[in-house]
Amino acid sequence: MEEHAEALEADLLRYYGVDLLDWHRETLSSRRLSVLVRHLPPDSAFVRAREGEAAEWGLTDHLLAAVVDHLAIANWMYASVNRDEYADPPEAPVPVPRPGAGAVDMPEGAGPSATDHAPTAAELARFFG
Repeated sequence: MEEHAEALEADLLRYYGVDLLDWHRETLSSRRLSVLVRHLPPDSAFVRAREGEAAEWGLTDHLLAAVVDHLAIANWMYASVNRDEYADPPEAPVPVPRPGAGAVDMPEGAGPSATDHAPTAAELARFFG
């Protein structure tokens, strides 16, 4: 709480009309202060300061990003299967960026290697056939 005291003070005034100094004046109990802090809404300055940008995304936002990603993959797969046999394969879709999911170092051997290739139309047709 000390780390983000200014954000906490502003939120207590904004959401509850409570001055943090009331705790120092002993007119606000530690229990009541604790309850108020634990139940601050996700868009409060204190929660955003404590949890970072992950606090800005709710369940709906994560589900919508997953839907967009799955739709993009489905469209990419459809385009890959239905492309001309000699045409260049379409580029794979890039997932919607999520909060807190920066560039992640992949372990050696986990990513595509120089010998990997995009599946041919025949390979995709055989896979989905």
